[in-house]
Amino acid sequence: MTTRRRLDPAERRSQLLDTGAQLFAAKPYDEVFMEEVAERAGVSRALLYRYFPNKRDLFAAVYQQAADRLLTRTELDPARPVHEQLRAGLDAHIDYFTANRHTVLAANRVLAGDPVIQTVITHELAELRRRLLDSTGLGAGPGELVPAALMSWLVFVRTLCVEWLTHQTFSRTELREMCVGALLGALRPVMDLDRLLTGEEERPADPQTPP
Repeated sequence: MTTRRRLDPAERRSQLLDTGAQLFAAKPYDEVFMEEVAERAGVSRALLYRYFPNKRDLFAAVYQQAADRLLTRTELDPARPVHEQLRAGLDAHIDYFTANRHTVLAANRVLAGDPVIQTVITHELAELRRRLLDSTGLGAGPGELVPAALMSWLVFVRTLCVEWLTHQTFSRTELREMCVGALLGALRPVMDLDRLLTGEEERPADPQTPP
């Protein structure tokens, strides 16, 4: 058993979350046991349960922490064209999903009906939509149509990524390009995407050029 260290409550909680995150990423949800988490962290089961009354509570806290960290790593760059921002953001998410396959599958399949997990996912999707609207110029689209399309697209991306993680029947590149194409295909009928896609500003007409 790991030698115990005296930590303040915030440090101890962080340590338990990191230990839980490692185990949930390495194993399917049903194969992670609180006893192993306590042993890996070098604490008693009683102390672990004081912070997290059950495995579901521990997983929910781990997943919230993961969502926060992922959002930190996926800030969009407004100076880049839309398609580059989309690919960069998708690459960051796919990297995370690949490295934490069991965690992602647990949240989206094993615990898909858990209200706490769904709240984390809902808030994450809302923040991603806000960033896309603010950073890409898509917010200039018509009314509520673009925000609604973006939220539907984000749900589609998550669903497709879970399918890819589960079966691996198509390549990572195909996954990313399908996601990009799905959004552009949905928005093209309702807004002009050419300037956003190229990153070029619309140039004023040359006053010397006759009409």
